[in-house]
Amino acid sequence: QVQLVESGGGLVQAGGSLRLSCAASGTINAGAMGWFRQAPGKERESVAAINWNGGSTNYADSVKGRFTISRDNAKNTVYLQMNYLKPEDTAVYYCAASSRVGATMLSIYYRYWGQGTQVTVSA
Repeated sequence: QVQLVESGGGLVQAGGSLRLSCAASGTINAGAMGWFRQAPGKERESVAAINWNGGSTNYADSVKGRFTISRDNAKNTVYLQMNYLKPEDTAVYYCAASSRVGATMLSIYYRYWGQGTQVTVSA
């Protein structure tokens, strides 16, 4: 059983930065980790994923070049550095843990989910 707790969300102006953290209660070093987001009235979408050892990452086209996913397996923590934020990045951000080793962006492969953290970007 893995429990995930996100932190680092908040209100920021467009062009600003935030760093989200996801702390896991159990060990996560055997599987991929992902960040997802859901804006009001919209479907949940994948933002970024990282493979089990941090050697491979994938990003949604909408965040490429602005967001960076990383992980510290010794600390059981995954991060999402978000730069040049835009109002359309406003959403609840969730981290998730997968038993797959590759950096999959498909939510069906993620078994454990956090409660989410709100990110609001003002124009």
